[in-house]
Amino acid sequence: MPRLSAFLITRNEAVDVGACLEGLKGLADEIVVVDDHSTDDTAALCRAAGAKVLTRSLDGFAAQKQFALDQTSGDWALSIDADERLPAALADEIRSILDGPPGPAAYEIRRRFYFLGKPLRFGGLGSDWVLRLFKRGRGRFRPVRVHESIEIDGPRGRLRTPLEHYSYATLQEYEEKCSRYTALAARDLWSRGRRFAWWDHLRPGWELFSRVMLRGAWLDGQRGLIYAALSAHAAWLRAIKLWEIEQTQRK
Repeated sequence: MPRLSAFLITRNEAVDVGACLEGLKGLADEIVVVDDHSTDDTAALCRAAGAKVLTRSLDGFAAQKQFALDQTSGDWALSIDADERLPAALADEIRSILDGPPGPAAYEIRRRFYFLGKPLRFGGLGSDWVLRLFKRGRGRFRPVRVHESIEIDGPRGRLRTPLEHYSYATLQEYEEKCSRYTALAARDLWSRGRRFAWWDHLRPGWELFSRVMLRGAWLDGQRGLIYAALSAHAAWLRAIKLWEIEQTQRK
């Protein structure tokens, strides 16, 4: 049985997935990729790297990742995204967990966020801890469509080395992902009983003020200010899409 199974979900990730899989060499005993009908070379690149590739239509990020997790067989599982990179120091730290004495059931990893090719440290991005490494039988994804997280049965620890997150290399990439993510988030809000309110029009102003003034996005220069403004717009767009769902339901 593999000691460590790495798993990820993809759709048209040919630009990023090669570097992601490169960081798993020598660490993961098994790699499972669940692909949402990519039209580029994503699936071929993953197979060439030795990954097991399955095709499944996306019906929510958590459901897709849970399906991927269910296909793994290792004692430990590592969840990673195609636009993330595992530095050698982090791989060594994970290896020491696998080889060491019994400890926590799961580990959180801090992500270092890159936007337009440069790291952002402020505006709420410097303390992004995500749970990614866990004993396979002790974790499951919460049933949400976006902003998925893992529920763990047992104690958790934290690793020292950050995970590199190259989320948006271009503004076009941000725009494409923003449209998809806000639509899924709006559907999640609707399913939980949230409805659009007039004060949602004030959300962009608060989001921008919070990121720039309260959390210091300006300290990251132009990229920090641009990302803060885009995040403010995304908050409003999510609310408007919630309103759109409401109008559709009334017909």
